[in-house]
Amino acid sequence: MSTTEQLKLENQLCFALYAGSRAITRLYRPLLEPLGLTYPQYLVLLVLWERRPQAINVKEIGEKLCLDSGTLTPLLKRLEQSALIKRQRCEHDERARMISLTAKGTSLRVQASCVPGKLMEAAQMSTAQVVELRNQLKSLLEAVESAG
Repeated sequence: MSTTEQLKLENQLCFALYAGSRAITRLYRPLLEPLGLTYPQYLVLLVLWERRPQAINVKEIGEKLCLDSGTLTPLLKRLEQSALIKRQRCEHDERARMISLTAKGTSLRVQASCVPGKLMEAAQMSTAQVVELRNQLKSLLEAVESAG
């Protein structure tokens, strides 16, 4: 591929990932609105639903979601105001916060269980296509992270 071709927007991997991410997030919006959730809040709850009933450290949530505490803290405060989570100081480290689900946050999991299927339907992708794409993206992420 020539330098001219390489510099075309349509040939940029970064732009395809960026535009794809924005489009997927837009597909989530009408699925999450009835649950009273934004996409980032949904991601936090996914992490907590995996770990339930155990509490999880804010730092761990940030690592799993690739979010810094400056982004995560206001998000967690909104989830707490919605009575979906509890934030408590860690017994072993007063500086750390532990996050756990409330009964309301736990029960929301049942309502959210249809979201992945509806998203695949809206994206017109089969389970096999989603799994293949996700695995390719995970490989890309690992390669980029190991490169530096």
